[in-house]
Amino acid sequence: MGDVVEEESSAIPPRTAMDFGAHVVPIRKAIQLTKFDPQDAWLPITESRNGNAYYAAFHTLCSGIGIQALVLPVAFTILGWTWGIICLTVAFVWQLYTLWLLVKLHESIQTGMRYSRYFQLFSDTFGERMGKIFALFPIMYLSGGTCVALIIIGGSTMKLFFQIVCGHGCSAKPLTTVEWYLVFTCASVVLSQLPNLNSIAGVSLIGAATAIAYCTIMWLVSVTSGRLDGVSYDPVKENDNMAMIFSVLNALGIMAFAFRGHNLTLEIQATMPSTEKNPSHVQMWIGVKVAYAIIAMCLFPLAIGGYWAYGHKIPVNGGMLTAIYQYHGRDTSQFVLALTSLLVIINAVSSFQIYGMPMFDDMESKYTKRKNKPCPWWLRSGFRAMFGYGCFFVAVAIPFLGSLAGLIGGIAVPVTFAYPCFMWLRIKKPKKYGIMWWLNWVLGLSGMILSVVLIASGIYVVIDTGIEVSFFKPH
Repeated sequence: MGDVVEEESSAIPPRTAMDFGAHVVPIRKAIQLTKFDPQDAWLPITESRNGNAYYAAFHTLCSGIGIQALVLPVAFTILGWTWGIICLTVAFVWQLYTLWLLVKLHESIQTGMRYSRYFQLFSDTFGERMGKIFALFPIMYLSGGTCVALIIIGGSTMKLFFQIVCGHGCSAKPLTTVEWYLVFTCASVVLSQLPNLNSIAGVSLIGAATAIAYCTIMWLVSVTSGRLDGVSYDPVKENDNMAMIFSVLNALGIMAFAFRGHNLTLEIQATMPSTEKNPSHVQMWIGVKVAYAIIAMCLFPLAIGGYWAYGHKIPVNGGMLTAIYQYHGRDTSQFVLALTSLLVIINAVSSFQIYGMPMFDDMESKYTKRKNKPCPWWLRSGFRAMFGYGCFFVAVAIPFLGSLAGLIGGIAVPVTFAYPCFMWLRIKKPKKYGIMWWLNWVLGLSGMILSVVLIASGIYVVIDTGIEVSFFKPH
């Protein structure tokens, strides 16, 4: 192939460097777009590049809708109707814009690189040292930390599902909380043996469908059952100004944490083929638009309907999931309650796969770089089992990790709201003082400020309320 290209290029009249900079010949452009790291063919994120817009929609939906969205009505109790809807809308549009930036930054015609991982793009843009300082921990937390949270949520919901199905007069001896965590982890580890990101497209479809289903069931049950007696919609007022400020920050944090999956966007796009005529960003953006239209149809009714039904009575811990069982456990069909629990469990197992994939990829890359050959199947299986049971150990050993979610989550906020803007400014170099220049600077700096105040709010909450430290004693 190299000889053919050389012979063809020799027939082309000589051009200046400026000519080549202004008009890259099509064959060279195509070669640039398909210039990959040879090791990509050995790693789970990039070993299969036959994805499409459907796969992108499935993965984006599965990673974009999560159990954290069920606490959105809690934010409305502090912000009220008007500011609640405004802030939720702004957060949705903001993160959709930064997602569009990532989709456009995935491949570079100038360098011929496809940036198939978030950390790779950040490190190539700002340097490896900056990447390790500012991006490595948030990205790892959004993958590993989410998997730990999924084990806690999935295991706890399995326990609840068993209680509903078994009934009040059940004589069967129930499993302990830790044992339910282990059951969930085992199911997740077995499913994680699927080889690469494209191979779990069906799993992501199931995860997306179950998330849509349980979100819809929850707000429908809440709205059709009517408002609770004595519901109030007046924003909660704290006794002193400092407490009020941190309450508002907590509400903004809830909305910021409701949108997730940006750390997986480049990885999802990396599963697609890309040519000069059909660059990957076209199909990826089609999938993203479909996915986020559905996400909006889930999140907005969930937040607005949940707040309308429960007002200030919405449980702070668990949000809509807790409210369904607490307020409608007796007047709602046990089948509906059991189905909702089952959907949450299936979604958690499915989400574990896509959030664990960057960690699997990172572990395998260590081996391939050192040995310069692909991982054997038994080692790949061992890596994934080690990661899954490692997350299980953390879930059991540090059950109070959820109390630190606001603090740690604040560190991860820039991955969604700030870093894409700064990477666009550094790579694309928009016209100084132009619209894109101002927009990305304002949003990028706002995202960093939001991160700082959320971290400060998390520290305040930890100091003010304290943490019940109980190692190896999950509730």
